[in-house]
Amino acid sequence: MRQLLISICFLVTLIAPAFAEDQQLANPRTIKFPELNFQIPKAERVVLECGMPVYLLRDTELPIINITAMVRVGSVYEPASKTGLSGMAGSVMRSGGAGGMAPEAMDDELEFMASSVESGIGIDMGTVSLTALKKNFSRTLQIFSSVLLRPDFNEKRVEIARKQAIEGLRRQNDDPKEIAGREINRAIYAGHPLGQIATFESISAITRQDLVNFHGSYYRPDNMILTVSGDFDKVVLLKELNSAFKTANKITSIALPDVPQPQKLLHGEVLFGKKDVNQTVIRLGHLGLNKDNPDIYAVRLLDYILGGSFTSRLTMEIRTNQGLAYSAGSRFDIGRRFTGSFVAETETKAGSTVKTINLMKKIIADMTKEPVTDVEFSAAREYMINSFMFGFTTPASIVSQRARLEYYGYPDSYLDQYRDNISKVTKADILAAARKYLHPDAFKIVVIGDATKFDQPLTTLGAVRELDLKLNITKH
Repeated sequence: MRQLLISICFLVTLIAPAFAEDQQLANPRTIKFPELNFQIPKAERVVLECGMPVYLLRDTELPIINITAMVRVGSVYEPASKTGLSGMAGSVMRSGGAGGMAPEAMDDELEFMASSVESGIGIDMGTVSLTALKKNFSRTLQIFSSVLLRPDFNEKRVEIARKQAIEGLRRQNDDPKEIAGREINRAIYAGHPLGQIATFESISAITRQDLVNFHGSYYRPDNMILTVSGDFDKVVLLKELNSAFKTANKITSIALPDVPQPQKLLHGEVLFGKKDVNQTVIRLGHLGLNKDNPDIYAVRLLDYILGGSFTSRLTMEIRTNQGLAYSAGSRFDIGRRFTGSFVAETETKAGSTVKTINLMKKIIADMTKEPVTDVEFSAAREYMINSFMFGFTTPASIVSQRARLEYYGYPDSYLDQYRDNISKVTKADILAAARKYLHPDAFKIVVIGDATKFDQPLTTLGAVRELDLKLNITKH
């Protein structure tokens, strides 16, 4: 036994130096990796007989097929007196039956086949999606095309959707974060359809015929793009799609309503909503830029450094150094059809409300005064370039990326040149972008909390406009 222990100790003395050397070589701070070489996956584009573009990517790993229809529609096209119309239409398209099939029968059959058909309408895009096992695809496609083109808008389901929307309005002021998000958006887009919100009156005014008319104006084969991924045979698939979307007569070209861009009126404003809570919710923001702006690549890096990462300036100073909040950040939401926004956000204890707001404004203002550091610049650029591949993790995401380029009118080369365009950005470009697109003195400042517990009066930030959270209107 003694001899065995001596032998083991001897082996350890031989192995330890080699192990230590391996450990030194494996130090993550000294490891050198070869340059990342990622080729963007391609999707095939075909055009159906009706003129509808379709992006295809075959993947046989699982016997599943996914389809999404992207429709040129959105809440920006609904009349102000009936705000909420698009949301109800997007919901009841699926829930209200289609093609003469009763809602309950549709629910039962889709559940039996383990298939899914879902619909919805956002700000500037409507979607209807399908997921089905390959063996059940043909039948699911029939239901999908009916939901997309021939929804019945069952009257009972319309009323259920209306009651759900009204209940949502009753509960909309329960969560301070939701209040702040809604009100900063209303303030930034005041006077524009993007800033409209539903009311009891607008929801109550919506009729079933309004839903039928809204759907009929936009849901047509010449106003949508399809994406298909999964285990399909291309010849068989195209035959089924052509049959499902066959048009009997030639239809006139669609003309989308002309919605103007938001007015860029840069003037500051403080909005306060009283909630009896110990933690104050803070949102600061103003209009930003859209996808056609050549500065978007510099803004992407600016975004990461200022508030888009766990090591961003806002996070490090407010959370780590000062301990004023659990999280803090900011984001430029680059607009696609309309000018986007810049919003910074955090939540802090009531007793540090004004201190935190002033600190946020200072951190943001400092971005406009001198170039970012070499460490910040390198980390941001490497992250933006290396994380690019994660937008293409599944066949469905690949075809979706390609279709969205066409849907929103991006250049064909946008994705292929994205990393090169990021790599060309300089520190001087970021500073110039900060000076051009960050305006701390013009922030809309939304504060939700209990003013009796604040460290200073909000009036130290400027004139305060109080929000009436009971009626969801503002006092002027």
